[in-house]
Amino acid sequence: MPFKKELSDVNSEPNVVPMADIMLVLLIIFMVVTPMLQKGVSVDLVRARNPRNMPDADKEDAVVVAITRDGKVFLGSDQVAEDLVAKVQEKIASRVDKTVYIKSDSRAKYERVVAVVDEVRSAGVDQLGLITERVEDRRGPG
Repeated sequence: MPFKKELSDVNSEPNVVPMADIMLVLLIIFMVVTPMLQKGVSVDLVRARNPRNMPDADKEDAVVVAITRDGKVFLGSDQVAEDLVAKVQEKIASRVDKTVYIKSDSRAKYERVVAVVDEVRSAGVDQLGLITERVEDRRGPG
């Protein structure tokens, strides 16, 4: 009894086009949502070669003062027009860790940054952290 080979029109290869579509949609969603995850005000940070690591600055309850390029001051995400000292004192009053972090735009006037640092220090903070961005050294060792 001879066996006949049946011809089948069934394609057993997986269709990757829908998977690629889903991956592109997820990529777009992540690209849109990621900038929104940054808390506070977005500034172009000052770059430094050897910054200290400050993991507490990324915590939800961290007290962060931001100085924008045009000199505006923000406490968290709220703009502070005046009386920064009282507002910082209010934020750190019930805290054990009285550390305040300052992130300044790299093009902000130095005079304004120094004035804000003085105001924050006069509020009675224990530690003051300046948030910077790490610059990778492009030169090789030696």
